[in-house]
Amino acid sequence: MKNHMKLEFSAISENEPFARNAVAAFCLALDPSLDELSDVKTAVSEAVTNCIVHAYRGEPGKIVIECETEAGAVHIQISDFGRGIDDLKKALEPFYTTAEEEERSGMGFTIMQTFMSDFAVNSSRGGGTCVRMSKYFGRNKSSEVANAE
Repeated sequence: MKNHMKLEFSAISENEPFARNAVAAFCLALDPSLDELSDVKTAVSEAVTNCIVHAYRGEPGKIVIECETEAGAVHIQISDFGRGIDDLKKALEPFYTTAEEEERSGMGFTIMQTFMSDFAVNSSRGGGTCVRMSKYFGRNKSSEVANAE
C-alpha cells in the first residue's frame, strides 16, 4: 500500500533536524536497517541544508518535502523556490560550492547520490530547485542473514 506525506516549513537551520527526523519516522513502516535509515537522514539533511544555504542565502523562504512509500521503497522530493542553480552540471561535481566564504565542502549532491538508490535534480534560475531521491530498503537483508549464520 502506498503512503504519502507532505511537509512545508521555513528555510531556517533549526528546521533541518525536524525534516531529517520526520522523513526517517515516515520510513519506519518499511522496516529499514539502521544503516539504511541513516543514509536517508543524511541525504535529507544535505538537501535541506542546500536549500537553506544556497537557495535563500539567509532570506525568508520555504521548503517543501513530499514522500511516498511503496513496495520497500521511499521516494522523496525536496523543493525550494529560491535562486535556482546557474550551472547544474558544475553544481553536481564533487567539491563545487558557491558558498566558499562559509567553508562549505561542495559534497552535498555527491553525498545524496552516494547514499540513495536513485537521485535527480531539476533547477531553473530564479525558479527554485527540486531534488528527487529514492531509497530501496531490504536489498541486502537476506545476504546479511546468510552471512550472520
